Amino acid sequence: MDLKRQHWTKGDIALLEQELKETADPTFQVFHQRLVPGVTNLLGVRIPVLRDMAKQIAKGNWQEYLSNTKTEWYEETMLYGLVIGYIKTDIETRLSLVREFVPRIDNWAVCDSCCSGFKFVEKNRERVYDFLGEYLASDQEYELRFAVIMLMDYFITPDYLDRLFLLFDSIRHEGYYVKMAVAWALSVCFVKFEGQTTDYLRECRLDDATYNKALQKIIESNRVDKRTKDRVRKMKRKPPKE
Repeated sequence: MDLKRQHWTKGDIALLEQELKETADPTFQVFHQRLVPGVTNLLGVRIPVLRDMAKQIAKGNWQEYLSNTKTEWYEETMLYGLVIGYIKTDIETRLSLVREFVPRIDNWAVCDSCCSGFKFVEKNRERVYDFLGEYLASDQEYELRFAVIMLMDYFITPDYLDRLFLLFDSIRHEGYYVKMAVAWALSVCFVKFEGQTTDYLRECRLDDATYNKALQKIIESNRVDKRTKDRVRKMKRKPPKE
């Protein structure tokens, strides 16, 4: 199927769905299903294949594709987000498309894979930072995870580090995938800015679960030496005695 299409009708979208089903790998479906518990609409198409498809769609009439596409299947949602990362357009148009995409995110894999493809952020950091504010204030688990993963991917820099610490301290959400995102982001902060992140962790207002998970992520990192890991282990918060 030619994905660099100049027109995307509902019939074309149906043909794309059929191609996704034919491209699916049953073995990968079983494997990937274990990584995204609760997701029942997964066909089993590998991510590199979806990325190649998204690149081709982005070279054609992506406007019609995004207007007509469905997100019934996990892979269709993934494609939707990946296409937004590959198209050529201005920042405001792109952010408008991202705003339409984010409510469709219902698992960590779609969130994280698509965020990593939003390279347009690198030339529009301050505008995107402001844009993320509405999601950092959200009470929806995956909207909040989206914001944290975007901060992790593009804003762990000297100019933004202190702002990130303040934002992480302000997050109050019981969602597992929010806590994991903050912990992961802090482990990356530690690798890049060990001293400042250590100082933050000693004074932070993170809940115990997120804080200890951040330490665990740091300890598991291959980019942290053994001596440092031993020091980080001693920073773990212990549960209060009964």
